[in-house]
Amino acid sequence: MLHTLKPARGSIQKRKRVARGNSAGGGTTGGRGTKGQQSRSGKGRRFGFEGGQVPLIRRQPKMGGFKRPRRVLYEIVNLDVLEAKLQAGTYDIAALKQAKIVRSSRPVKLLAGAALTKKFALSANAASKGAKKAVEQAGGSLQILKLS
Repeated sequence: MLHTLKPARGSIQKRKRVARGNSAGGGTTGGRGTKGQQSRSGKGRRFGFEGGQVPLIRRQPKMGGFKRPRRVLYEIVNLDVLEAKLQAGTYDIAALKQAKIVRSSRPVKLLAGAALTKKFALSANAASKGAKKAVEQAGGSLQILKLS
């Protein structure tokens, strides 16, 4: 029955209460060794304390790098995505948004992911050299729009 269950004989021991006198078996230093910071009362140290060495958090550089204030963040479109999702034809940024290839209002940059087989007439804000070459080799054209 459940109410008669007991742990196995000898498996449960009372914990040793240290620093309660020498006759109790854990007196004098109470398991803290002799002398030193660890043996004193109130020995706790704050998180990240490294014994007086300059802590890691203070050794790190203070400034988090540099970003150009007028940098342009492009939305990237790879040519292999156009190859897979679109039919040959003319596409500007609005058409790419409608096809859900472009999802943000950032300027669009074309990158060459793979060789094109379809003929595209594309307009974008920027393109890599490889993308221009791939579009022209497939018989298409690429118009670069100026940023406003």
